[in-house]
Amino acid sequence: MPRIGFLINPVAGMGGSVGLKGTDGNADEARRRGAMPHAQERAEITLNGLKNLPDLFFITCSGEMGEDALRMCGITCYRVAYRCRGTSTAEDTKKAVSAFLQEKVDLILFCGGDGTARDVFVVAGRAVPILGIPAGVKMYSAVFAIDTAAAAALVSGSYNLQDAEVMDVDEEAYRNGILETHLYGVARIPARAHMTQVAKQVFEEPDEERAKEEIARFMQEVMIPDSLYILGAGTTTEAIARRLGIQKTLLGVDVIHNGRLVVSDADEKTLLDLAGSYPETRIVISPIGAQGFILGRGNQQISAAVVRKAGLQNLIVVATPHKLRETPFLYVDSGDQDLNREFGESVLVISGYRIAQRKKIYRSS
Repeated sequence: MPRIGFLINPVAGMGGSVGLKGTDGNADEARRRGAMPHAQERAEITLNGLKNLPDLFFITCSGEMGEDALRMCGITCYRVAYRCRGTSTAEDTKKAVSAFLQEKVDLILFCGGDGTARDVFVVAGRAVPILGIPAGVKMYSAVFAIDTAAAAALVSGSYNLQDAEVMDVDEEAYRNGILETHLYGVARIPARAHMTQVAKQVFEEPDEERAKEEIARFMQEVMIPDSLYILGAGTTTEAIARRLGIQKTLLGVDVIHNGRLVVSDADEKTLLDLAGSYPETRIVISPIGAQGFILGRGNQQISAAVVRKAGLQNLIVVATPHKLRETPFLYVDSGDQDLNREFGESVLVISGYRIAQRKKIYRSS
């Protein structure tokens, strides 16, 4: 009977919707801004895909670090190996993983973000495979399933083991618009084709800047007067803002109207309020390099609720031709399964001046 070490970082991802660009050390500030935890909810989606398997046994943590989610899903085949006293911390994660290793688990399944992945790997190393249920803000590491359903499919089905980079960013620098990534090591993960994400890449070919400028030139030409435009994170959307003479928050979400900046580094609540105050709202986003995520990675401010308020038909995806060549599929992990399905099988991506190509969206289920 396979033994699964299972833990949740309860505060993972709370900083995303409120514009903190990460939750490490900022959970209290995220709560002050009105953020709600969602890691357990995402973990439960995965567990619901596993609860009818008779041959799985979970080794877990007490309370919100694991046991609560197992109970909510009606899973009874588990044992608590680590008891968390009070609000969980990174040290609790490390101690829990140490307990899992003593229990000789076959796999560690955790729900969190890059910080959680790093804490798990520091203790587990390559001694046992690990797999992340994505719930964080950034998730640059390659140890995560593409979504909650894929995590369940990987655990329940046959898979091969492969190496995956454990990465994280300097969150203080990230909050200041500087992207500094660090490689912490190479873990072993269960993998099947297209079910785990790759580490984020930054493309710096000579033609990249020219392609971004062409996309920006076209977007400036087609922007509708009096419409509100929400610009997601990234250098491609930054080029659009620069074309308009606006200084963009590189790693945040900005809002413009009639060529003027309305809000810089907006959070989800602000976007929802603004989207209801204008005749039409359009969202311009670019997929994360190589990973291919349109929603769900690094831009949680643009939530499913924001997309629904603007209208899915008003979502505009932009990406350079090179980025699209290096990205086999696009992915959507909005947290709203119905919205994910509404995207259909493909999406049109603006890739130059009056140039677009249709890109397939991968479905894990």
